[in-house]
Amino acid sequence: MTQKYLAFDLGASSGRAIIGTIEQGKLSLEEVHRFTNGPVEKNGSLFWDFNLQCAEIRDGLKKALAIEPNISSIAIDTWGVDYVLFNRTSGEMVRLPYHYRDSRTDSIPEKVYQIISQEKLYERTGIEFMQLNTLYQLVAHKEAHPEDFEDSVLLLMPDALTYILNGAMTCEYCEASTTNLLDPVKRDWDFELIDLLGLPRSIFPEIAFPGKISAPLKAELQKEFNCGPISIVKVGSHDTASAVGAVPAPANRDWAYISCGTWALFGAEIDTPIRTGEARLGPFTNEGGLDEKILFLSNIMGTWLFQETRRVWNEAGRNISFADMEKMSNEGEAFKYIVNPNDNLFLTPGDMPAKVREFCAKTGQDTPESDADVLRCIYDSLAVYFRTKLEKLEKILDVDYASLNIVGGGIKDKKLMQCTADCLGFPVEAGPVEATAIGNILAQAIADNDLPDLAAAREIVKKSFGVETYKANPADKAQWDKAVEKFISLR
Repeated sequence: MTQKYLAFDLGASSGRAIIGTIEQGKLSLEEVHRFTNGPVEKNGSLFWDFNLQCAEIRDGLKKALAIEPNISSIAIDTWGVDYVLFNRTSGEMVRLPYHYRDSRTDSIPEKVYQIISQEKLYERTGIEFMQLNTLYQLVAHKEAHPEDFEDSVLLLMPDALTYILNGAMTCEYCEASTTNLLDPVKRDWDFELIDLLGLPRSIFPEIAFPGKISAPLKAELQKEFNCGPISIVKVGSHDTASAVGAVPAPANRDWAYISCGTWALFGAEIDTPIRTGEARLGPFTNEGGLDEKILFLSNIMGTWLFQETRRVWNEAGRNISFADMEKMSNEGEAFKYIVNPNDNLFLTPGDMPAKVREFCAKTGQDTPESDADVLRCIYDSLAVYFRTKLEKLEKILDVDYASLNIVGGGIKDKKLMQCTADCLGFPVEAGPVEATAIGNILAQAIADNDLPDLAAAREIVKKSFGVETYKANPADKAQWDKAVEKFISLR
């Protein structure tokens, strides 16, 4: 019997429902629902519209069942770190979930480091410092609204959406690993750390592992949608874990990856966490992956810089597409301006072109005058940043890479792929685009015993989806080398 799997994949700007069908050794995808996702502002804070997200999930499920009544299972993946608090007694949401770009965590890291140093924190959790991590969010939340923690349970975003479908109050391991509150060796909550931070143990539920079947669809939803008890599966519900699961990795050599979207997650799969000082300063993080792997990676603000630039320009009435921006960048002066994409200046929403100009000015560079120069600056900066991360990764892991696999929506930007290959000096293998949904579906198939393991799943990816190779152009190597030197000198 041909199996049909429904994946809900929610990113920072959009969400979609995709039916995956595995037949004759190949996977095919059918998108049945797509919706806009993003922050909402309320009383000066940024939140996610959780009720709207739930409504979109229900709408997607309804559409999927109308197309394919015999869905084998359902699974949800989202971005990391964000959470919802639910009252244990009533089951109701306590407060709208905060958006990770909300400014409430601005002063929190310094307070945390008075309790535990950044070095000791990394030694415990192996998680890269980012003020948006759940740890800092929870400390800020408890400081502002301690009443929210009374008789409550914390569910991370994919777990909260899954809870709406099946009532299961568990946190999936890959997603939980992004919190900065997990012991990466025991793969469970670090309750000693939680106690040290003054957070109540009672809010943290049981950890569930990917590739396992959870509780089925709620009876009332079965009745509403006129369907049976569809299995709900815990997959790599952090979208990075699912995306890396879909990398068509070479079987006979070392490989590195970028899951490229709003965020660009750059790293490698390893077997055990690395929590050395060198890894901390990288900075690299140790997150949970499929097949009990550790995703040793660095978080980079990826196409977010393009997204915010486009938003600002279009709100001014310009009606510019990403393709227009890519073409416009060709008129910009190459290698002249470089920014650090991960500078805190770029973290929050705002006038991104103005922020690029501000960074260039404060670092002693000329200020980009034209829009084309701003865009070319972003392209060059991302490519240069990718290369510096690769060089650090190679040093820490003692590996020499000869190619890079890039998956996700960012591969639609051919210029970014070519700039990356040119800067690295070796080929970039780009594809598939829908890596996160693919990884979600393949993990469901593993849970359903339709596939034996992750290696078999990756063979399905190779047979089912094309990969485009971008070969490095050696003509600009010297200029890219100088751009890398300039970037290093700016920090």
